Amino acid sequence: VIKCKAAVAWEAGKPLSLEEVEVAPPKAHEVRIKIVATAVCHTDAYTLSGADPEGCFPVILGHEGAGIVESVGEGVTKVKPGDTVIPLYIPQCGECKFCKNPKTNLCQKIRVTQGKGLMPDGTSRFTCKGKQVYHFMGTSTFSEYTVVADISVAKIDAAAPLDKVCLLGCGISTGYGAVVNTAKVEPGSTCAVFGLGGVGLAVIMGCKVAGASRIIGIDINKDKYAKAKEFGATECISPQDFKKPIQEVLVEMTDGGVDYSFECIGNVGVMRAALEACHKGWGVSVIVGVAAAGQEISTRPFQLVTGRTWKGTAFGGWKSVDNVPKLVTDYMSKKIKVDEFVTHTLPFDEINEAFELMHTGK
Repeated sequence: VIKCKAAVAWEAGKPLSLEEVEVAPPKAHEVRIKIVATAVCHTDAYTLSGADPEGCFPVILGHEGAGIVESVGEGVTKVKPGDTVIPLYIPQCGECKFCKNPKTNLCQKIRVTQGKGLMPDGTSRFTCKGKQVYHFMGTSTFSEYTVVADISVAKIDAAAPLDKVCLLGCGISTGYGAVVNTAKVEPGSTCAVFGLGGVGLAVIMGCKVAGASRIIGIDINKDKYAKAKEFGATECISPQDFKKPIQEVLVEMTDGGVDYSFECIGNVGVMRAALEACHKGWGVSVIVGVAAAGQEISTRPFQLVTGRTWKGTAFGGWKSVDNVPKLVTDYMSKKIKVDEFVTHTLPFDEINEAFELMHTGK
């Protein structure tokens, strides 16, 4: 058993608490990882808020991390102690019908236990002050050591800087993949990106890599425009600057609508606007943002009858074990940006400040 520091969420709506936790050794087909760096994501904040129906407390959150394998359980063959890895919230077992189908990346092998905050055998590896602490998204990266299933880990280039590539565990991969895998944006396309946070910037980067000729960023926070343009946005607009709905503005700006739109917020009203901003006959709108539980999307069926397509994506459609190492290689060879996404680097004990910076849009 390893004793180490972790940020524990004891209950919903309260700040994280830095505690000494005990991390049990990995059982069969499990891997214990020393986490070197982790990022914070709105998904962590969503669960912490208490709005997530799958949220269990007390829990160790975090799902964008990178580290070094400390030890492995029986039967683990793909990684060994000392390997550099990224934990994966969407695993890839290679055996379930989802993994065998090239059309999806949604491995279901450990979905049920992962959703309950437990390891595949139905138990937890974390204890704190004598209490069992739940896992989160199969990763729990807000701990100096974590235990994950062996199908939830990608071995990456040992030379990669972990304080950067941890972002490939969720946000950057999600936005970039939404463009190249889900939408399959073609050269010369016109694109609209709703929400210019980390995921939105990754979408812009993907659109630029795909050769889009016009990339319109949409956000009410104008402080985000300069960064969006650095990543490749050709122009940025705020819905608050217009008297009419933003979809009407975009349709006028683009002679009938955009070829591709991406919703990177998780707001059902914006999802509708993103679809309706698409061009009749061929426009494709991809939902990347995760809306709160129980919310529903709506539009007039005529929008779809007249040739628009509504799609969704999780983790950018990447089959994780196969593709995360390739994304790290693409970063190392400067094909994709990662460093530019990092705005602040804080010590672990300032994790609550990191959430504050995220909530204020900084």
